[in-house]
Amino acid sequence: MLKILSESEDPALEELLEHAGEPDAVPLAPEGGIPRQWLPGWIRWPIRVMMLPTILLDLSMQKVARWIIRPPYKQAGTCLKRGNCCHYILVPAPKGILGKLFWLWNTQILGFYPRSNTDHESEGKKVRVMGCRYLGQDGLCKQYRLRPTVCRKWPLIEYFGYPRMLKGCGFTAVDRK
Repeated sequence: MLKILSESEDPALEELLEHAGEPDAVPLAPEGGIPRQWLPGWIRWPIRVMMLPTILLDLSMQKVARWIIRPPYKQAGTCLKRGNCCHYILVPAPKGILGKLFWLWNTQILGFYPRSNTDHESEGKKVRVMGCRYLGQDGLCKQYRLRPTVCRKWPLIEYFGYPRMLKGCGFTAVDRK
């Protein structure tokens, strides 16, 4: 994940995110197209449905925590429904067995796909740029009710550090003071 997504240390990632912030930017297709998922849908979808109550409970508790302890920034603006946040999801590069399992979860269960096989540097960590296969041509999610946690929490306003937002998405972070 990134701090304010335009402040990356990696020039290639910076260029990619600058392109995402342009008003008429249409993300380039990944090399070779969107790869197919090898895990069948009759396995993927029940797993996502079974995880949904846990995700909703977690998000509810986070809202309660934010109500009690306020983060330094608050969200302002509205979503422009461009879908660019769905094309530029930063996921930690797989490292070790847990990293590979996390990668498998993201690609096979959640439906993300790698936009390239290049690792980028963000906040001192290796990340990969992923896209979501459930984004429609109109910029809306085709699986909105079963969307992953990263999508439900976007844009991310942290307690410590900077808010994470993509340029041109319509959201801004306002200092709470």
